Amino acid sequence: MKYIARTGVALAAGLWLALGAQAQNFPNKPIRIVMGFPAGGPLDQHARLLSDKLQAELGQPIVMDYKPGAGGTLGAQDVMKSPADGHTLMIANTGVMVINPALYPKLPYQTLRDFTPIARTAMQPLALLVSNSMPTKTLPEFISYAKTNPGKVNFGSAGNGGISHLVPEMLKTAAGIEMVHIPYKGSAPAFTDLMGGQVQFMAESIPQAAAYHKQGKVRALAVTSKARNPALPETPTAIEAGLQGFEVVGFYGFLAPAGTPKPVVDRLSQAFQKVMENPELRERMVSQGANPDFMGADAFAQFLTAEMPRWAEAVKASGTKMD
Repeated sequence: MKYIARTGVALAAGLWLALGAQAQNFPNKPIRIVMGFPAGGPLDQHARLLSDKLQAELGQPIVMDYKPGAGGTLGAQDVMKSPADGHTLMIANTGVMVINPALYPKLPYQTLRDFTPIARTAMQPLALLVSNSMPTKTLPEFISYAKTNPGKVNFGSAGNGGISHLVPEMLKTAAGIEMVHIPYKGSAPAFTDLMGGQVQFMAESIPQAAAYHKQGKVRALAVTSKARNPALPETPTAIEAGLQGFEVVGFYGFLAPAGTPKPVVDRLSQAFQKVMENPELRERMVSQGANPDFMGADAFAQFLTAEMPRWAEAVKASGTKMD
């Protein structure tokens, strides 16, 4: 019995030594960041912004690898099947991490089963917008109008199941109002119809929303974050406007394949934290419409665990399912 116990202790000690050595030697080759969307979009800009400084922090080249398709699913599958050694990471957004699992009945991955969270790097609040043809100038006025005109308010989105679709669905539930969803193939045509009055409401990311609001083409009623946004300083939060507890934001983060050793996860998480402390980088993130908001591996895992049922409820309420 003593021999068996000593053998077990020796094996455990050997494992810890091996993990420690792996962390000390990490990284020992280029790190691949898989992007599940085409180059040039907001998520790609965010990844590229971080990659230069991350490269310096880790001492290895950072290589972007684009695997677009199926709402980020193809990229996620690639990472899921990659070696769990920390040299392959996935950059993902709200859709890939927490919306897709509720939206696609046959999704080939489960976020918390098949990936190891590394770091949340940014949050993306949205603005709640109305057409200038609407008589409402505040969120309470809009809610009152929608209640007295049930089914007469249309809201546009960039497509079924995306964040610009689901945030208005959450608003409908929170405020007890009815709106009709009009999906578009992207935010640009949706904005065109919002400005033309064909749809009366939209929820859209801050940079584009702020630009149109400042040009007087649409009216921003509120932002969905807990605090006001610097790009729309005069626009109240939905909570300030009376919708208690209504904080809904998109987010960006990095994940590794499931089973990545904790020392490697910690090394990566610490590197992202260091990079995120750079003032110039933080300013550039804000200009791109992403609020710097670092969260380490353990906290990010807890955050995802809490977010998933919330977005699943919104998907269920919307009635949207994708094949």
